[in-house]
Amino acid sequence: MATEAFAMAGNAAAQGQGGQYQGIIMLVAMFAIFYFLLIRPQQKRAKQQKELVGGLKAGDNIVTAGGMHGNITAVEETTVTVEVAKGVKVKMNRASVIEVKQL
Repeated sequence: MATEAFAMAGNAAAQGQGGQYQGIIMLVAMFAIFYFLLIRPQQKRAKQQKELVGGLKAGDNIVTAGGMHGNITAVEETTVTVEVAKGVKVKMNRASVIEVKQL
């Protein structure tokens, strides 16, 4: 009877070790899934936006986050001046530009 108890205890301890490794493997797998599905695409999009904003120049035809279309007439460090209609100029943050349209 005592040997059966020791055998059962040894078997339970071996299963406990496997359970710990399985938990660690699942945690690593979940992190990998979050990285490839959420974090990496967001970092890629942020890099593209930074390059877009950094490359703005006068004469570019742009679209803003608010949906306004216009031509850039002046570029400053943190702002751009956009002509949305003949004689109508609007000054806005560079970060609000989401797309540069090709003519």
